[in-house]
Amino acid sequence: MDQRITEFIAGLRAAGVRISVAESADALRAIEQAGIAEKDFFRSALQTTLIKEPQDVTIFQQLFPMYFMSGDAPPRMRQPGGGNMSEEEQQMLQQMLQQMLASMTPQQLAQLFKAMMTGQQPSNQQIRGMLDPFGQPHMTNPMYQDWMTRRAMREMQFSKLEKALRELLEKLREAGMSEEALQEIEQAARDNQQALAEQIGQQVGQQMIDQAQREGNPRPRSMNELLDRPFEYLTPDEVKDMRTIVARLAARLRSRLALRQRRGKTGTLDAKNTIRTNLRFGGVPMVVRHRRRHLKPKLVIFCDRSVSTQNVMSFMLMLIYSLQDQISRTRSFAFIDQIYDISTYFAESRPEQAIEQVMKNIYPRRSYSTDLGNSLREFMRDYCGCVDHRTTVIFMGDARNNENDPNLADFEALRRRARRIIWFNPEPPYMWGRYDPGSLSSDMLKYQPMCNAVHYVSNMRQLAEAIDSLFTRS
Repeated sequence: MDQRITEFIAGLRAAGVRISVAESADALRAIEQAGIAEKDFFRSALQTTLIKEPQDVTIFQQLFPMYFMSGDAPPRMRQPGGGNMSEEEQQMLQQMLQQMLASMTPQQLAQLFKAMMTGQQPSNQQIRGMLDPFGQPHMTNPMYQDWMTRRAMREMQFSKLEKALRELLEKLREAGMSEEALQEIEQAARDNQQALAEQIGQQVGQQMIDQAQREGNPRPRSMNELLDRPFEYLTPDEVKDMRTIVARLAARLRSRLALRQRRGKTGTLDAKNTIRTNLRFGGVPMVVRHRRRHLKPKLVIFCDRSVSTQNVMSFMLMLIYSLQDQISRTRSFAFIDQIYDISTYFAESRPEQAIEQVMKNIYPRRSYSTDLGNSLREFMRDYCGCVDHRTTVIFMGDARNNENDPNLADFEALRRRARRIIWFNPEPPYMWGRYDPGSLSSDMLKYQPMCNAVHYVSNMRQLAEAIDSLFTRS
């Protein structure tokens, strides 16, 4: 039990809870006195000794069941048809099921479908065996368990179980099975599908705990390592370190942009204007005219306020608002399933404080709620006046709209109003347009042809280079 408590403390630290060595020792001594027989008393003893800040109570309540209450018992599964099928119906189901399993790929999908339809509970070791081909979880922070579970289910093609179930039911219907039996089979199968999803989530969580134990306490990463570390893998401590790095990057970019601005004031030679100006002199003396270059962009920013993009959103806004002396004007919006004007936060507070307020006050109220199409519709109705021929519009997000209308018409209308549209996408290009459970297919390939540039920004180095590119064109 001492080992499990130590692992739990490590999990709390990974989630951002400050726990000293002395407090860890206090927790172990408290459990020696309290014992583990009474679950509520055991929980209270740990919470009293480890949690100091009110905001950390929620994290404690989320992680405690993962370490002390889930155990190894997977969710129970139901027999096909709820156990009420006749022998003839069972034989018919087995025959159709075997035919489908014979041609079903990949192997993990066939194993899951068989368990779902037969009610034969796979062991936790079997589930871990299905997960092993996809490698170990890249993140060890338990707060990301749901995200890692969705990723694992996507790799296992878990979503195809629904299509396979519908296909099997149709074959059984054609073979003459009664509607009552079909309904019972479908209900039992859907309950089993949910049980399998929960079991996969349990095993992904255990993998994350095991991976955290193997990694131990890694050494602090250097600036170059953090610049190349993907945003989705940053630990809470690394996020704090990254804020310091963002300030240094902003100072470096500001110096580079100021130098570029000074060099760009003269502009390039304007031959036509030079000849026209010197006609009155007969060509002597010669007054040289240059084209004026406007290097300070006017920006309108759209930020996807999803959990999966909150790190890149925070760092992008922090960088851009640290460069305001090099930008003509900035107007910022966050979107979920509607548009939010967040410019006022930055007008009243420093960037760090403004971003904290945005994250606190604007957040998804339900899972998979992103709807850029509706957000674009509201923007064009209420705020389109802030975009003109000098405006560079930046979209930051993964373009996953949860099967909602991407609203390409308003996106095209915005493109015609703006000077250019730039998209920052934290997802790798091979994922653009691919299916993802929950958010379903990406609409990035639909938006991309209407963009002047699309940047893949999975880490801070790529993000800084993408922002720097905003200032390289006139």
